[in-house]
Amino acid sequence: MDAGLKDVVVVITGASKGIGLACALAMAKEGARVVGISRNQAHLELAQGDLRGHGLEMAILSADLSDAATASGAIDKIEADYGAIGVLVNSAGAARRYSPEELDSAAHHQAFDAKYFTYINTIDPVIKRMAARGGGSIVNIVGQGGRQASEVHIAGGAANAALMLASVGYAKAYAANDVRVNVINPGLTRTGRVEEGLAASMRSSGKTRDDTLAAMLAEIPRGRMAEPAEVANVAVFLASKLASYVSGAIIPMDGGRASVI
Repeated sequence: MDAGLKDVVVVITGASKGIGLACALAMAKEGARVVGISRNQAHLELAQGDLRGHGLEMAILSADLSDAATASGAIDKIEADYGAIGVLVNSAGAARRYSPEELDSAAHHQAFDAKYFTYINTIDPVIKRMAARGGGSIVNIVGQGGRQASEVHIAGGAANAALMLASVGYAKAYAANDVRVNVINPGLTRTGRVEEGLAASMRSSGKTRDDTLAAMLAEIPRGRMAEPAEVANVAVFLASKLASYVSGAIIPMDGGRASVI
């Protein structure tokens, strides 16, 4: 089936690694004109090389999206250089994980600055332009911690929960302008974030890495963590015309772990 993404300008934040990089690769395979954003230029260049190894291209732009002015300027530059943004995939920003003993006000501010505002600072200028043009799609990758509380992800989970509410609110606000906003909730996924989560859990429980990982996997009915490419496949669907009547959806990708409605 044709996803209808050929030559569409697709901006992916956090495109230098993990799920963001997987989304960049998947969108480029669909023929989209991919622009990847990340704070680290060197990591972006490695990601760009990764796509070229598959015979694909990705334009890159380094920017700290936790700053609203910087994020707005990045969007201005992308539209000036590549044209109107048709799809935005947000996968940047990561709230650090803290054991309960490590939590304080600064930790909560870090979580919201790193995750919530990094997304909002990009969504705000993009969605208004999409609305003025009469269409567009935004896919927000928001961790499962916003749906299911974890003692080592209280601050980050709160930021994720707020971001899910904001996403659904934007979807409702801009539905009449044919702008769709959807959320993917990945659970445990094979990225560098796994090790950070393991470390925080180990500090809290005192268990070894192997025991901690085994306990995490035991909670997943599928018996394994997700692969970034699996999340990217759902992002492609949500971004595409194949999901033309899907907006305000929050899709769990946790291997059946949460089991909630």
